[in-house]
Amino acid sequence: MITVASLAPYLGGALALGGIAVAASRRRELLIRWCAWAVGVPLVTGAFWWGRPGAAAVAVVVGVIAAMEFGGLMRLGVWDRVVLAAAVAGVVLAAWLAPGQELRAAAIGALAIAAVPLLAGDGDQGLRRLGAGLLGLVWLSVLAALVPLGASALALFMAVSVADIVAYFTGRGLGGPRLSPLSPAKRWTGTLSGAAAGLGVLALLSALSWPTAVAVAVGGPAGDLLESMIKRGARAKDAGRWLPGSGGLLDRIDSLLIALAVLLVLR
Repeated sequence: MITVASLAPYLGGALALGGIAVAASRRRELLIRWCAWAVGVPLVTGAFWWGRPGAAAVAVVVGVIAAMEFGGLMRLGVWDRVVLAAAVAGVVLAAWLAPGQELRAAAIGALAIAAVPLLAGDGDQGLRRLGAGLLGLVWLSVLAALVPLGASALALFMAVSVADIVAYFTGRGLGGPRLSPLSPAKRWTGTLSGAAAGLGVLALLSALSWPTAVAVAVGGPAGDLLESMIKRGARAKDAGRWLPGSGGLLDRIDSLLIALAVLLVLR
C-alpha cells in the first residue's frame, strides 16, 4: 500500500535532482519554477500526511483558485466565478464529509451556477455563461478524488509531472509530427517519451496498474490539450500570471485533472 511516508524520500530526491539540473542549466525561468516547486511540494505533502482532512484542504484551495482562473479565461463575471468556486468546493467537501453524496453536491452546484444568469435575466450571454460554468464544474470537481485516493493521488501527480517535463524536453530535442493543432509545440515523440517516463515513475513508486498507466499515458496529454483548447478560445497564453515561472495554477494541474478523471472511470 502506498503511503505518504513511502513517497516522501522520492519527492525530496526529485526536488534535489531538479535543483542540481536547474543550477547546471543556469536558466532563470527554470530556477524560478523550481523555487515554486520547492515551496509547494513540502506544503502539499505535509497536508496529505494529515490524511483526508489535509487532502480535502488542498483540493478546496486548488479548486477555488483554478475556478477563478477558469472564470477569467471564459470572461465570466464575479458572481459566476464565486458560485463556480463554491460549487467545486462543495463537491470536494462532500467527498470528505459525506462520501457517496458527491453527485448530489454536483447537482446542487449545477443548479446554483444556472441560477446566476437566470436571476440576472441575461438573454444575450446567459447560455454562454451557463455552458462555461457547467464545463468548469465538471472539469474541476474531479479534484474531489484527491480525498479518497490520498497518497495514490500524490503518486499519480508525480508520474504526470515527470511525463510533462520529459515530453517537453524530448519533443523539443527530437521534433517529429505535431501531437495536435491545439498545441503546435507538442510532438508525438515527446508524448510517447513522456508516457514511458511516467510509467517508469509509477513502477518505481509501486503504483503501476493498468488504470494508472492509462491515466498517465492518455489522460495526462488529453488534459494538457483540453486546457490548450480553452486558452486558444480565450486568446490567452496562460491561465494566470501569479505563479512564478508557471503562469497560473490551472497551467500546472491541467494534465492531472483529466488523469484523475480517467482513473476514476477505470477504477
